[in-house]
Amino acid sequence: MIGFLRGTIHEKQAPHVVIDVNGVGYDIETPMSSFFNLPAVGDNILIRTHLVVREDAHILYGFLTEQERALFRSLIKVNGVGPKVALGILSGVSVDDFCLWVSDNNVAALVRLPGIGKKTAERLIIDMRDRLPEQLTGVANVPSGVTIQPASSMEEAISALIALGYKPQDAEKRARAVADTDASSEQIIRSALQSAVKK
Repeated sequence: MIGFLRGTIHEKQAPHVVIDVNGVGYDIETPMSSFFNLPAVGDNILIRTHLVVREDAHILYGFLTEQERALFRSLIKVNGVGPKVALGILSGVSVDDFCLWVSDNNVAALVRLPGIGKKTAERLIIDMRDRLPEQLTGVANVPSGVTIQPASSMEEAISALIALGYKPQDAEKRARAVADTDASSEQIIRSALQSAVKK
């Protein structure tokens, strides 16, 4: 298991980041909560990782905080919640708010997240309720950087939303609804995710 990577950011395109570790480029998928806080391309970074091995691929997921990785690992143990859905959850809500929603049995809030229907929301509440305090309470939350690199287009934002679990038409609708003329793709993604949770 690869526990973390320390290297230089070579490329960023939401929700992917490539980290150069001594000349080897590691392609990593991140939740938007981590992606928004990545340092600029060329800067050094330490990112916590979780490796998912499938028959057809080895996929590395990366997180800026141990708290996010702990929640990700808990989420993918829930029946019906895979890594893609777990990334969507982490991209749409903070760890603290997710814990609060589970504790409050807030199905209405959970179903606003990408890839989460009523049955999955109810399963999350049942499966995660007893697991959250011991796995997530008191876990250090230390970001590795706060510089955000502007992205370039509406297409990037839509692609990122699709990668996080939204259907293509829904992703485009949400992105264009919050788009500003001068907004970067990351700002569009952030606004789209926030508007989805508030509705």
